[in-house]
Amino acid sequence: MSRSAHPAGPRYADVLPEGHYAAPPADLNALDPRVWARTVTRGADGVTTVGGLDVRQLAEEFGTPAYILDESDFRARCRAWREAFGDGADVFYAGKAFLSRAVVRWLDEEGLNLDVCSGGELAVALSAGMPAERIALHGNNKSGEEIHQAVEAGVGRIVLDSFQEIVRVADAAQRLGRRQPVQIRVTVGVEAHTHEFIATAHEDQKFGFSLTGGDAAEAVRRVLRLESLELVGIHSHIGSQIFDTSGFEVAAHRVIGLLKQIRDEHGVELPEIDLGGGLGIAYTPDDDPREPHEIAKALGEIVARECRAADLAAPRLSVEPGRAIVGPTAFTLYEVGTIKPLEGLRTYVSVDGGMSDNIRTALYDAEYSVALVSRSSDAAPMQARVVGKHCESGDIVVRDAFLPADLAPGDLLAVPATGAYCRSMASNYNHALRPPVVAVGDGAARVIVRRETQEDLLRLDVG
Repeated sequence: MSRSAHPAGPRYADVLPEGHYAAPPADLNALDPRVWARTVTRGADGVTTVGGLDVRQLAEEFGTPAYILDESDFRARCRAWREAFGDGADVFYAGKAFLSRAVVRWLDEEGLNLDVCSGGELAVALSAGMPAERIALHGNNKSGEEIHQAVEAGVGRIVLDSFQEIVRVADAAQRLGRRQPVQIRVTVGVEAHTHEFIATAHEDQKFGFSLTGGDAAEAVRRVLRLESLELVGIHSHIGSQIFDTSGFEVAAHRVIGLLKQIRDEHGVELPEIDLGGGLGIAYTPDDDPREPHEIAKALGEIVARECRAADLAAPRLSVEPGRAIVGPTAFTLYEVGTIKPLEGLRTYVSVDGGMSDNIRTALYDAEYSVALVSRSSDAAPMQARVVGKHCESGDIVVRDAFLPADLAPGDLLAVPATGAYCRSMASNYNHALRPPVVAVGDGAARVIVRRETQEDLLRLDVG
């Protein structure tokens, strides 16, 4: 259920009814493995470690706030997706979730492909050595420069999103003497059970060609007439933070119906379909995401069944997990600054970051977990709201939480499952400095995206 929005942020100045909170956890010191990266543990001394490293040492060396990314967990999730789908399918990591040159190298080494949706993401991918033929370019309004960059680099596919784009990509390919592989993105009229702002397959939205209105079939006709374009498949995407495959079943039925229509009208069986990404992760222990092998089995069976019914050869399947790979592998490390109890309501705990490093709570009413990680505590639980330091009442990191009542300034808190859409959507609001991304593994830590400095901000301000 989505909450109504206020210009200052969701649920602005709300007063929660008595009994709103669930019961506190039995053990505030426990770190639920469903929401934490795989190497995160709490030692006998009560201090949390990741990749064998003490979070206090990480805070001292790299400062706070900081995104701490478990490299071994990231790589393990890449392998799990790759192995689940096997050689008969393609797994494209959705770079918009989080992208850096180190991540690109990990993807390449683990055998995943890469989906980008801007010239900047493409530049990062190419600069890190990702083979262009394993890159797909998305976007609903690709610039002429971005299209030229992609065609010239030789990307493996461009996903077409409008009639104007068909012309632009065909023209760029012709001028460069290329035959560019493309897919057509279609809206299949399926709305995943998710927040309306991140549900992308219903008709009233900016992405893709409508199936029901006939635009998708017309896009196919136009592409097939152009010699500089090679139509290799159909693409769909039904939303984000999805926990079951029922929506994919309806989407696949409609996409394969289009493949049948293409065969009957044009005598062509397209070799690929891409069912997109959007698979969910556990932000709180209440979330119950499916494992990659379960998703692969379900999607493979859905496509095979629909193709048999349509008397079509099964096309090569592609999926695009982003959040499902990187989301659980990172947490954001904060230092507590101030603590403000409000009698009869809750305690406000202010940390040294906020909506500039995690906009999702304000933007999507996203829910997160949080834990005291620099020590353990036997104190009673208190109802808390973790907030940032920005000049906004909607600057909330964790809306509802239980933290130890002896929490004090200088303590370190960690918010898990922040690997996806936190650093990639980070801002300089209030001229905040975007935090670093620190990769940990095998007892070592290194910066893969450095912290911004005030000099960075002033360098851009040429006035």
